[in-house]
Amino acid sequence: MVNKGLGSRIFDGFNYTFLFVFALITIIPFIYIVSVSFAEPEEVLRRGFILFPTTFSLEGYRYIFSTDTIVRSLFVTIGITVAGTLINLIFTSLLAYPLSRQDFDGRKLCMMLIVFTMLFNGGILPTFIVVKAMGLLNSYWALLIPNAISAFNLIVIVSFFRQLPDGLEEAAKIDGCSDPGILVRIVLPLSAPVLATFALFYAVGHWNTFFSAILYINDSKMWPIQVWLRQIVILSQGGIGDSTQFDQNFVALPPQIIKMAVIVISTVPILLVYPFLQKHFAKGVLLGSVKG
Repeated sequence: MVNKGLGSRIFDGFNYTFLFVFALITIIPFIYIVSVSFAEPEEVLRRGFILFPTTFSLEGYRYIFSTDTIVRSLFVTIGITVAGTLINLIFTSLLAYPLSRQDFDGRKLCMMLIVFTMLFNGGILPTFIVVKAMGLLNSYWALLIPNAISAFNLIVIVSFFRQLPDGLEEAAKIDGCSDPGILVRIVLPLSAPVLATFALFYAVGHWNTFFSAILYINDSKMWPIQVWLRQIVILSQGGIGDSTQFDQNFVALPPQIIKMAVIVISTVPILLVYPFLQKHFAKGVLLGSVKG
């Protein structure tokens, strides 16, 4: 065992203290959110700041789920997240593979155009006009097609594909495997860590879909859960919102309980996905990083 000097021990103690305090600062807001969402209305009004409620109540969740609106929107969001993530991974992989090939003559021009989209974009109004011209308004395709490929994620996946040994593709071609076969049978299985990582990134983005749904979807029955949760928060504050599909006594609870229950509902489902991808997450980010 290496004996540490006084300076090293002081430095380690400072690091441990700093990380402990930082962890508390990070986790206390989550504890507060969950505690308030399960607290009795009288306790919330009396105490204000609650980390551990004395009695638990499901009143906030009961009011939120007073109709099937939230349940329907939750299934809508799950469908958008699953379909959108699959579309993202398929389109990103299909574009990243040829861009990673040295024998593709136009790859430099394509990469320049892709990087250009990271610096400049048409903006909200031109994008809306394009979506409308394509006939995608008031359909789920308006939430999936315009964001089918992320330029940043594409560049990282291209970098990862370039790191794969060329001998694997050459051996596959000798065995008579075509380029699509090489992609499906060799490249994608070897790229599972980086694909799992960006699947999580894409899934979180689709789960939090909010502004695009407001712009492109007019039918309230097609709204994802994030839009409806916004309506709930507005109603809890006595603002303007669509209250026709909620219980008439919806705003009888303290607004804090409704807000915190909304946050829990919109956060927990996507958090449950992370443990299944955790083993690939750190490895995928490092493997797909651009190295100098």
